[in-house]
Amino acid sequence: MPNERLRAALLQRGVTPADVAEAIGVDAKSVERWITQGRTPYRRHRYSAAAYLGVDETYIWPEALSPEQSKAASQSEIIEIYPHRWSVPADLWKRLFEDAQEEISILVFSGFFLADDPSMLKLLADKARSGVRVRILLGDPDSDAVAQRGEDEGLGELLAAKIRNVILMYKSLRAIEGTEFRLHGTTLYNSLYRADDQLLVNSHVYGSVAAEAPVFHLRKIPGGGMMSTYMESYEKVWDGATPLD
Repeated sequence: MPNERLRAALLQRGVTPADVAEAIGVDAKSVERWITQGRTPYRRHRYSAAAYLGVDETYIWPEALSPEQSKAASQSEIIEIYPHRWSVPADLWKRLFEDAQEEISILVFSGFFLADDPSMLKLLADKARSGVRVRILLGDPDSDAVAQRGEDEGLGELLAAKIRNVILMYKSLRAIEGTEFRLHGTTLYNSLYRADDQLLVNSHVYGSVAAEAPVFHLRKIPGGGMMSTYMESYEKVWDGATPLD
C-alpha cells in the first residue's frame, strides 16, 4: 500500500526521492519503494528522513514503533514537572526562547506575565528580526470562552481587560515582520509555550489562576507522542483563530 503521507511530505517540501536519498545516504530506489510500496525503512533512516522533511517520524510511519517503544519515548520527553507556574525558574523562560532557531509559538488567554516583561518583549523582537517565526495566540476578549474562564478563576471581566491591555503592550512587537498574532475563542485546557523542539505546558485547573497550576517541560524526541499531541492542538486553534490587525 503506498505511503501517501510520505509522498505528501515530499511534495510539501518540494523535493524528490533522489533528494531525500542523497540527504540521508540511501539508494533512491529505496526511497521510491518506501513511497510506492509502503516499505518501512530502518529506524535510523526513518529518523533522518523525517528530520530532513521537517515532520514527525510517527506521522509518516505510524505503525513503525511498538506501543511499548512509543510509550517509553513519550515518557522520555518529560524533562521536568513544576507544581506551579510561579515555581518555574525565571531564567528558563528566556533560555527556552533564546535557543529557538526556527519557531516560537505561544497559546494563552492573556499571558500577561510575558507581555509585562520588557526584556521578554525585546527577546521576542530580536528573534523575529533574526528570522525566527513568532506566533502568538491570545484569547478573544469578547468571546464566551474568555468570559467563562474569567468566572472560573473568580476574575470576572478582569480577564478580558487584561487581554486588551496585553494587545496594547504587544503593539511594538506586532509591527515587526515575522510576528503573527491571532485571537481565539476556544476553551483553553492548557497554555502552551513552544521554542522549536521544547515546550512548556501550563495546565489549567478549575477555580485556580494559571500561575498556580502545574507546568510540564517537554523536549521532542523521535517516536515520542506527547509534544506532538499538544502541537497538533495548537495548530487546530491557530487555524480557527482570527488575525489580529
